[in-house]
Amino acid sequence: MNSSAGAAAEKKRDELHVELEAAFRKHAIAASFEFVPGSKLRAAAERAVKRVAVGEIDAIVAGGGDGTIHTVASVVAGTDIPLGIIPLGTLDHFAKDLKIPLAVEDAVAVISGGVHRSVDVGEVNGEMFINNSSIGIYPYVVLDRDRRRKHQGLSKWPAMIMAGFRAFWNLPLRRLRIRAQNWQEACRSPCVFIGNNEYHLEGASFGSRKRLDGGELCLFVASQQSRLALLWVAVRSVAGLLNQSDLRTIATPAVEVSSRRKRLLVALDGEIQSMRTPLHYRTRPAALRVFAPLPTYK
Repeated sequence: MNSSAGAAAEKKRDELHVELEAAFRKHAIAASFEFVPGSKLRAAAERAVKRVAVGEIDAIVAGGGDGTIHTVASVVAGTDIPLGIIPLGTLDHFAKDLKIPLAVEDAVAVISGGVHRSVDVGEVNGEMFINNSSIGIYPYVVLDRDRRRKHQGLSKWPAMIMAGFRAFWNLPLRRLRIRAQNWQEACRSPCVFIGNNEYHLEGASFGSRKRLDGGELCLFVASQQSRLALLWVAVRSVAGLLNQSDLRTIATPAVEVSSRRKRLLVALDGEIQSMRTPLHYRTRPAALRVFAPLPTYK
């Protein structure tokens, strides 16, 4: 459990612990709990994997937001260990796309049902992501947001808004060459977004995915380069009026992003890394087993 996750941070640790114990006990699941800060999540996940290997436990459950699930999933992916999810973050995109309930007891009920499915993850230069990766404006917004939270004591959303205005005013444009299957293009763009499967970017379904097992990455390249044009793209997206002239969209199992720069700032599920170019993206189909309701699509 990430003790600093959005929803978890709003409750006292003891209260959350009691709530979790009651939910698992109600569903006849024997569970041990470990509350750790974000910086120690990976080590905790690695210890849990070792416990599975010697038969002490049957599954691993991660409690937190998308960053928490990203960290634990990066350890579990590629194994046969099923991962349970207790959504305790601010947005919980991964849990929502898997149709996992946000209430603690309901999320535990999904785990107790014992139904798990295999979903895809994305990877860039050996680093995994469950939701998306991006280059351009977003990594700068996140870095500035975190700086404002640390030095000015701002909460997450006010810091995010102020950082967004600053990045929008100092719009970063990157000269890139992008190669995918039977396609390549040189571009100058403020934002390149690579999703783990297809993202909806219009209307009420904005930012969601219908499926996470399509075995593909979805590449979005913003073609507009001015502040006003980029703002207009955002407005058209909310109105459901985007087209190929606004945003180049390509579905592909792999993509390479090259730059004259030796390193680029890259966002992975909201975490920022400086990565050496070129960036080699690929999908890893069915690499992660999760407790989740079975999909209803055909």
